[in-house]
Amino acid sequence: MKKIAKLHYITQVLNGKSHAETAEEACAAGADWVQLRVKDQPYELWKEEALQTQAICKTYGSTFLINDNVRLAAEIDADGVHLGKTDMSPVEARELLGADKIIGGTANTFEDVQQLVAAGVDYIGLGPFRFTSTKENLSPILGLSGYGLLLHQCQMAGIKTPIVAIGGILAADIAPLLATGVYGVAVSSVINKAEDKEQVIQQFRQELLLVAETKA
Repeated sequence: MKKIAKLHYITQVLNGKSHAETAEEACAAGADWVQLRVKDQPYELWKEEALQTQAICKTYGSTFLINDNVRLAAEIDADGVHLGKTDMSPVEARELLGADKIIGGTANTFEDVQQLVAAGVDYIGLGPFRFTSTKENLSPILGLSGYGLLLHQCQMAGIKTPIVAIGGILAADIAPLLATGVYGVAVSSVINKAEDKEQVIQQFRQELLLVAETKA
């Protein structure tokens, strides 16, 4: 079983900073799982951002995943990929990347979850929790009740694949989300827009740890 972080950080271009620059700030503040989410860029520019971000992740000992671009992940030997619903299938990605790489997939419904589990993903990003401007073409909002229903269905089906909640999540949301059976959370703007990124990351970790200890 591959080690999947409970706190996933996703890059974005913000306030004139590149993906690599936002990733470096997040890693310096304690992020140990970085997903590079580049959209609508030529391959060479995407590759340049990826190499810079990968070097930063290696410096800080952070896991480095690329969103969508399996070919690029294979070329630069990233730790893995996160696949959207319209991207390459996880089965094809596994053939290209091999058994050791991490493959995550995006889900919005229980049917999505079932398909991803059948395809052998290592974790599932389930969302969105609430509205977020970070992502275009947003799927239907799940909310807490949606997560409760979906995670109950997963439990009944014996699904053990880690499910990570995503979409406008704040530290105060962690306890109720984890109570539904969610494994962890993925965040972007809440870290990228924070003046004190270390404080935000520590707060998220404390909430994740607190709930885990309460369950133990």
